[in-house]
Amino acid sequence: MDRSKIKVVKRSEVKPTEKVNKGKMDNPRASAREMVSTVTDWVADFKERKTVETKIAIETLLSANRQPRES
Repeated sequence: MDRSKIKVVKRSEVKPTEKVNKGKMDNPRASAREMVSTVTDWVADFKERKTVETKIAIETLLSANRQPRES
């Protein structure tokens, strides 16, 4: 039976690695601005979708309750 060995690495043994810059993420302000913009877009999309769904539900409800008038 083949058993793989597990090596325990202590924090003091870990070598520090260099941080990798990701192009757009150089400036913290730009990064924060991009995140805020993304979340703002999500919220706007969510509100718009909710509004459309509510409008359709109300129209469906009102049209289902309508009965033809008798003369």
